[in-house]
Amino acid sequence: MTTETITSSEYIRHHLQNLTCNFQAGHLHCAHTAQEAKEMGFWAFNLDTLLVSFILGAIFLFFFSRAAKSATTGVPSGLQNFVEWIVEFIDNSVRGSFTSKNPMVAPLALTIFAWIFLMNFMDLIPIDFVAQGIIHQIDPHMFFKVVPTTDPNATFGMSIAVFILVVYYSIKMKGFGGFIGELTLQPFGKFGLPANIFLEGVNLIAKPVSLALRLFGNMYAGEMIFILIALMGASWVTASAGSLTLFGSQVLLSLGWAIFHILIITLQAFIFMTLTIVYLDMAHQEHH
Repeated sequence: MTTETITSSEYIRHHLQNLTCNFQAGHLHCAHTAQEAKEMGFWAFNLDTLLVSFILGAIFLFFFSRAAKSATTGVPSGLQNFVEWIVEFIDNSVRGSFTSKNPMVAPLALTIFAWIFLMNFMDLIPIDFVAQGIIHQIDPHMFFKVVPTTDPNATFGMSIAVFILVVYYSIKMKGFGGFIGELTLQPFGKFGLPANIFLEGVNLIAKPVSLALRLFGNMYAGEMIFILIALMGASWVTASAGSLTLFGSQVLLSLGWAIFHILIITLQAFIFMTLTIVYLDMAHQEHH
């Protein structure tokens, strides 16, 4: 963003635009306008989503591996105690929703919950802290979205990965013939083949779509509310020539929504994890 005055619409568009880049002639090129990002085509990628999600994933691995390496049977440290609490929470969730045996499910559930929670948690960072405080110093025209889960590319990427696992374990546990049989013979038997394929096909495809859109929709809406609160506070301060009362009201609004949003970001991570466990459990069952 530049130092010139911008409208509310421009402010919103700026904060909701990803840092879209591609390689041109062997060099990294990033878009400075939404139209330029659109013209980059299929091979463009959102560098901010990739960068932030990678850093948060590395943070998760670092602290959990550190806790595992330093774990003792005596009085646990604060980090070990925190990690053990999360692991126990995930273990109980898996035991309550997954009826088969698969040693991959619990680590996958832990990774999904922790990673999505960290990505969602970035929504609590003040809206202009990164864009104005850091990115603006590099390039005043550069976009940067700090919340990866407000990018549908990220949420669909995770949900498609879950979908591939569901299909893989469906075929592995039931055989290819059993997998095709469930798609074609349920729920109306061989005489309802077209209806079976339609209903089961929709049910199968709806799993990754619902996972991705639920997470993206909730986080995008939360980000939009933070932006609107920031705009409202700026308007109040301008209209009242810097009134401390109105500024305090804006701070209270931001704080109140942030406290409530903590529940939302945790709940969305939990829902994504729980549905992943349930879908994998269904994939392991002969009939569902």
